[in-house]
Amino acid sequence: MTIHIINGPNLNLLGKREPHIYGSRNFEEYFEELKSQYSIVELDYFQSNIEGELIDYLHQVGFSADGIVLNAGAYSHTSIALADAIKSISTPVVEVHISNVYAREMFRHHSYIASVAVGSIVGLGLYGYNLAIEYFLQRK
Repeated sequence: MTIHIINGPNLNLLGKREPHIYGSRNFEEYFEELKSQYSIVELDYFQSNIEGELIDYLHQVGFSADGIVLNAGAYSHTSIALADAIKSISTPVVEVHISNVYAREMFRHHSYIASVAVGSIVGLGLYGYNLAIEYFLQRK
């Protein structure tokens, strides 16, 4: 089983960026823990601050992977192009947000990704990635 984790803009700053919202752990360290915890799964990780690179990556893996865990960051609230890319691929996508976007600014309350994802996990910190992986494991 192959699952791709894709993080969007500013998530390269986890551990440094607003730790009161996003926590103090960087994602690379957390990803190593995920790989250890889910050793039966091939986990791949990609991060970009560039919308087009995220779309290209979805196109690249979206017909062969068993699952995609996507934290599109702020693009969730603005990118019809990312939503269209998800609609165009056959691999199911779970949307993850580290913070509870519904407890934040109003513009974060709408996600273009949510309507094309199989589900959304919000506000559970980095543990949301674990839950998304568990979903794919139970789905198979």
